[in-house]
Amino acid sequence: MKVALLVNPAARAGAHTGAATHAAERLRAHGVQTSILSGGSAAESSALLRAAIEVGVDAVVVAGGDGTVNLAIQEVAGSGIPLGIVPSGTGDDFAATLGLRELDATAAADAIAGGRTRSIDLARVTREDGSTRYYGSVLASGFDSKVNDRANAMRWPRGGSRYSIAILIEFLTLAGMPYEVQMELPDGTREEVRGDLVMATVGNGRTYGGGIPICPDADPADGLLDVVLVRPAGRLRLLRLLPRVYQGTHAGVPEVAMRRVRSVRLSSPGVTAYADGDPIGELPLTIDVVRSALTIFTPAG
Repeated sequence: MKVALLVNPAARAGAHTGAATHAAERLRAHGVQTSILSGGSAAESSALLRAAIEVGVDAVVVAGGDGTVNLAIQEVAGSGIPLGIVPSGTGDDFAATLGLRELDATAAADAIAGGRTRSIDLARVTREDGSTRYYGSVLASGFDSKVNDRANAMRWPRGGSRYSIAILIEFLTLAGMPYEVQMELPDGTREEVRGDLVMATVGNGRTYGGGIPICPDADPADGLLDVVLVRPAGRLRLLRLLPRVYQGTHAGVPEVAMRRVRSVRLSSPGVTAYADGDPIGELPLTIDVVRSALTIFTPAG
């Protein structure tokens, strides 16, 4: 098997070179021909990976976090080329959804060399100009995208606690935003929500922000996306909602609405959405599910 292993040292959370090197050594010990690709930017990393795929590889492996994995997803989605993940980022939410987050470099490499795979869905975002991009875990807009803005700008602390601190700071200026949400439900019927929302989230996976289960029942292989809408309430009440969000039990809160959908269109002026932890575009955006778009290496057993 011939593998291209992508590590992006410029990625925000640091796709650690050490994990990539260790994984590469382990793969080679299994007889897997492994080439490490390391770009100085996201664009350069994508170009290197695209070139490697054009030359010919049997699989792509990423040593890094959600942002670096997302780069690889754009190149392998729908191609049938399997993707392996060596989790080494700050959040690793996509790896967590797939049951891979706790794997160290050795275990991840062993799973890849074992050759066992599964197919999962991806979410596809279509912008107003017609351009598209895939994501694997969660798209955030509204309050949670503002939290992403703040967390990305923070130099300290590192890890998931940075996101938690950003949440608390953003609460100080929390306000509802005018939204229009158009959803296609599993039976083909349509539902529309208009009015102020604190946030609108669309999950293919369950968690974001380093493990927050915002879409606790999402299944990346069920052919559907999970939409979570939060209506405005007093700051104190929403602050009390936070522990339930961290526990994944917020479905019963009156201000929270959850839907499973085939597709959804989100509109709100001046709101930038994030997907897999990185900005993906300003609303309006249309998000739909692409069934079995990605093949993933998974541990045996």
